Amino acid sequence: MRRITYLLFFLLCSPVASAEVRLLASIKPLQLIAAAVQDGLAVPEVLLPPGVSPHDYVLRPSDVMRVQNAQLLYWIGPDMELFLPRVLEGRSQPSIAVQDLPGLQLRNFGDAHSANGHEKVEHDHQHRPGQLDVHLWLLPANAKVIAAKMAADLAQLDPANAARYQANLQVFLQHLQELDQHLHSSLKGIQGKPYFVFHETYDYFEAAYGLQHTGVLSISSEVQPGARRVAQMREELLAAGPTCVFSEPPLRPRLAETLSADLPVQLAELDALGSNIEVSAQSYMQLLQGLASGMLDCLQRVEVESAAGS
Repeated sequence: MRRITYLLFFLLCSPVASAEVRLLASIKPLQLIAAAVQDGLAVPEVLLPPGVSPHDYVLRPSDVMRVQNAQLLYWIGPDMELFLPRVLEGRSQPSIAVQDLPGLQLRNFGDAHSANGHEKVEHDHQHRPGQLDVHLWLLPANAKVIAAKMAADLAQLDPANAARYQANLQVFLQHLQELDQHLHSSLKGIQGKPYFVFHETYDYFEAAYGLQHTGVLSISSEVQPGARRVAQMREELLAAGPTCVFSEPPLRPRLAETLSADLPVQLAELDALGSNIEVSAQSYMQLLQGLASGMLDCLQRVEVESAAGS
């Protein structure tokens, strides 16, 4: 770590010999990883505005122009940003679908990773078993692969600063390793505890730290479930005992309060996109820490309140 610090200090004091590289990420988590690699040289841009779903976004003319003008573009891939492939056909500069990078650890929906014997319960979930789980940035090992690819691509476009990109990469990898060890330790206390989610978003993060949701309370935005379905979901929440139900910002499903009313259930949010995180070299660490803190705070609060009420 000391060697990396000295190298980075030397590079920080060295003049930047070329213009900054315009890097565009489709979604914020990729922007956060890129920010660490470009630290001190440029600030990467992001295509999607906060709070927008990457699954069904409609590009504006100004978005198309940004896509065409970016020197480097990173996106998850055709399994996620359905709106991008057609636009990317007109690009002459590199466009990298990170889901295709060698060395990534990819998951499919329906993959078992239970560390506690829980059996997942799902309701009308839109993801098909065997379909690629595109939330791949939530596995720290994948973030390392993505960052290394970004550093190599940036160095090729901007060879004058190749050493700086490599130094930034090494700092990122070191900090991520330290955070990963911390999260392994801090999340041990909630392994095996039941909780539910509204969307199957966190499987990579859960697999990394020995966690697993008990059920997916998937609710279609177009068709609200009938009374029988709501009653069934409430029965499953009741059977789980004191628990948490996690949703994603910015919108909490309309039935969240109905499902949890008069049950020992806490509602909380887990932001897998880091929508409100300020972009910096530490932003990706903040994204992972935010997920861990959100889970810990809710599940520990439920446990304390359950003990107080017994």
